Amino acid sequence: MTQKRLSDSIADDIISMIVIEKRFQPGDKLPNENELSEELNISRTTLREAIRILVTNGIVEIKRGRGTFIKEDLDIDHMQHFGLLTDAKINAKDLYEMRLIFEPEAAYYATIRASDQEMKRIIDYGLQIEEKIKKKQDRTAEEQKFHQSIVKATHNEFMEKLMPVIYQAIDKGVILSVEKEVAIKDTLNDHQMIMDFMKNRNPEGARSAMKIHILHAMSELGIE
Repeated sequence: MTQKRLSDSIADDIISMIVIEKRFQPGDKLPNENELSEELNISRTTLREAIRILVTNGIVEIKRGRGTFIKEDLDIDHMQHFGLLTDAKINAKDLYEMRLIFEPEAAYYATIRASDQEMKRIIDYGLQIEEKIKKKQDRTAEEQKFHQSIVKATHNEFMEKLMPVIYQAIDKGVILSVEKEVAIKDTLNDHQMIMDFMKNRNPEGARSAMKIHILHAMSELGIE
């Protein structure tokens, strides 16, 4: 698994050399195996695996006896998208497991500790998400605020420090998810359930509802 992850990460590094650093243009030859593996501080086996990933995705081609070349007809936009997705898939499982450990407990404590004003804020953001879904608009910002307002209501400063990780997971979910009817229905139902339990000050219910919500998201992203 680590080997796979490293080669994915190296594939992304080579993409960065092309897209961001502009070191290589379409049609250019990559440095030879020894040079490149030394520069990236990896084994030649890992480099070969990374090159194989890039070949599969139509980014480079191997010309027998001549070396590895950036494809002539390379679409740079596609490459930027590919780099993002590779990165997202590598991290999504770990990030969502983190959410699964962290957020149901946050919902539990927030249900007990939230002031009336904080509870109102949580419900408001939940309703804003529903509106965005119904209008088929991007709801990333509202999702973040909804989850942030729950974490804030735990009154636990260390939990708040973990919020950037949660944001990252929500963003990855948006990158990877292809909106399906069933997923949208799940999101609406799940949020409604979370809000109902919290409003009724039922911490056990809120914890279970949040767990179901994250498991639904993991299932939709294929990262169970």
